[in-house]
Amino acid sequence: MSRVPGPTLADIARAAEVSTATVSHALNGTGRVGEATRRRVRETATRLGYGTPGPPRSRTLGIAVTTFPAAWNYTEIAYFSRVVTAATSAAHARGYALTTLPADRAADDSWHRLAVDGMLIVDSPRGDPMVRALRARGVPLVFDGLPGDPRPGDHWVDNDHDTTTRQVLDHLAAAGARRTALQSGNGDEHYARAVTTAYEQWCAERGAAPLVVPFDPDDGQGHALDTLLTCRDRVDAVYAAYDPGGRQLLAAARRHGLRVPDDLRVVCASEDPAYETTDPPVTTVTLDPERTAHAAVAVLVDLIEGRSTPLRGPVVVPAGLLVRASSGTGPGPHSGRSHRP
Repeated sequence: MSRVPGPTLADIARAAEVSTATVSHALNGTGRVGEATRRRVRETATRLGYGTPGPPRSRTLGIAVTTFPAAWNYTEIAYFSRVVTAATSAAHARGYALTTLPADRAADDSWHRLAVDGMLIVDSPRGDPMVRALRARGVPLVFDGLPGDPRPGDHWVDNDHDTTTRQVLDHLAAAGARRTALQSGNGDEHYARAVTTAYEQWCAERGAAPLVVPFDPDDGQGHALDTLLTCRDRVDAVYAAYDPGGRQLLAAARRHGLRVPDDLRVVCASEDPAYETTDPPVTTVTLDPERTAHAAVAVLVDLIEGRSTPLRGPVVVPAGLLVRASSGTGPGPHSGRSHRP
């Protein structure tokens, strides 16, 4: 059965004669809201039936990626498409439908009316408006990746990005790399911050200056890497923390006449199987999206159905380093070996 929509934050705002943002702060106990206003908003919400038990559950879960505020088709990225597919399978196995929601819905008030029993939120940034809206409604939430604004009692599934990053860097060093750079995101998402922090700490422990290149998804030829690959003290290895980075590095190496892996060793975090057939095949890090999605759905359904769950996140899913020719000391002596942290 479908859930009959209850009062939204906009309904409460109109009745209490305040803004929707004030309602969200008042119900969440956040922001600078006077006590009298906070009390009036909460009394209005109670009078309108906000948050009270409603009809039978919808047997529907939602999933969305809210990393970036603008509209983008995250299902075109291998990691996210595999998470969505695996989460759908896991939801169906537990008797639930799964609704995949576009990222740009976080920009309007549809989260206040969304008829789901619980939400799986991938890469939630700080100040996520969708999370604020669903928290205010009391909708159970489970996160893929540490939420931008974690609270006691939150549940999330994640990889150990510190251990994984160090394993990649140690692997490159063991293969002969002496000067390794990181291509990482310049946004506020937890993944980029965690990988960059681990890289900088690894460099500091070895007395090396960190070299971080911002990832640009539109830089198909890897021009942002030109300086690092052509300067006098050029790098001889790069870890690309995002899916297209491996192809950008191969393109940049070809443009500058560098051989991979003899002149430049390459590792890329990606779930794209096409990296097995590039020239040379690229060593990749897999974050195991299937295992992540199944674990997240299991925790979410347990929350919805009132079963015992861990007190709070995270549930840690091991990442995997799939070693191929691009990171070896020669044309492929390490290809095919797989290591897990």
